Amino acid sequence: MDLVVLRSEGLYCPPGDFFIDPWRPVDRAVITHAHSDHARTGHAHYLAHADSEGTLRHRLGADIPLHTLAYGEAITHHGVRLSLHPAGHVLGSAQVRLEHGGQVWVASGDYKTEADGTCPPFEPVRCDTFITESTFGLPIYRWPRQPELLADINRWWAANAEAGRASVLYCYSFGKAQRILSGLDASIGPIVTHGAVEPLNAVYRAAGVALAPTQRVADVDAAALRRAIVLAPPSAQSTPWLRRFGVHSDAFASGWMQLRGTRRRRGVDRGFVMSDHADWPGLQSAIGATGAERVFVTHGSVAVLVRWLTEQGLEAQGFATEYGQEDNEESAAADNAAGRMEEGVDANTGADPDASGATGDEGRA
Repeated sequence: MDLVVLRSEGLYCPPGDFFIDPWRPVDRAVITHAHSDHARTGHAHYLAHADSEGTLRHRLGADIPLHTLAYGEAITHHGVRLSLHPAGHVLGSAQVRLEHGGQVWVASGDYKTEADGTCPPFEPVRCDTFITESTFGLPIYRWPRQPELLADINRWWAANAEAGRASVLYCYSFGKAQRILSGLDASIGPIVTHGAVEPLNAVYRAAGVALAPTQRVADVDAAALRRAIVLAPPSAQSTPWLRRFGVHSDAFASGWMQLRGTRRRRGVDRGFVMSDHADWPGLQSAIGATGAERVFVTHGSVAVLVRWLTEQGLEAQGFATEYGQEDNEESAAADNAAGRMEEGVDANTGADPDASGATGDEGRA
C-alpha cells in the first residue's frame, strides 16, 4: 500500500487516516507550513511544527485546534510513525516523514537548500519515496547566494537614500520580508514595514529570530522617509498608501525576476532574484540526498523535473495538486486590506483619509 495517495481533498495517508496540506476541509491535517496554499481553514484538527503556531494562529484564527511537534519528535498514529524535519522554506516549515510497513516516505512541502538565518536549514531525510515541489524546476533558475543578494539590496537602498528618495521593495509578507530584514543595514536610514508585514515580524521575533528594527510609516517624519526603505507586499503596488513616500524608487524581490521581461511587466525600477523555494541545482541536490528511488513531483515545472528524474534512472511521476498559489490575488488582497486599515486607508474604496478627509472603515476584510 502506498503511504500517500491523491484524493480530492489533498494528499492522503490511508493507513494513518490523515491528510498532508489538504485543500479541502478534513478531520485531520498535517501542515508543512503556514503559507495560504498549504494551510487552509476548516480542518477539525491541525498538526504542525511548533514554530508555525504563531503564524498559523495569526492567519487561520487564534482558536484553531492545533497540536505541535518539535523537529525530530515522533508520534505514532494508527501504526504510522510520523515526524517533522526542517525544510528551510520559512519559519516553522517542515518535511513530513512517514514510516509504516517497512516503507519510509517524505513529503517535503516547500523547501530551499540555502540556509538563510531566519529558520533552520533544509535537512535531507533518507527515504524510499520523496514527494517534492518543482516551483522553479527549470535549469534557468539559479539563485545568487544570500550574502551577495542582501549586499545588492543595501547598495540600492543607500544610493536612493543619498539621492533623497525612498526605496520601496515589494516582497511577500511571510518569509521574504523577514529574510530581507535579517540583512538590512539600519545605518542607512529608517526601515518601514507595511501593516501586513509587521504582525509576521512579531512572530519571527517571538521565535528568537534577529530582525532589523522596523517602524510604521505614521511614526516616521517626511524628511526621514526620503532615506527609508519600505517593505510591502506586492498587492500594495499602485495603492494610495504609496503616496506617503512621494517620488521613490521601487523594486520587486522574487525568483520570477530571473525571467527576462518580468521586471518590465511588474513596472518596477529594479528586480532582485530571491526565492524561498529551491532553484534547479537545489532541487537536484535535495532529491539526490534523500536516496529515494521513487519521486512524486507537485506544482511548478512538473513535466521537466519528472523527465530529468526518469533520465537519472528514478521512478518519477507527477501529483496534480492545488499548491503553488501561496500569494494568490485573494490572499494578497486580504493582506493589503489589513495593512491599509492600519495605515488609515479605506479597504473598500481605497481612499486615504489623510488626503481626502474621509474616515476609514474600522473593520477588517
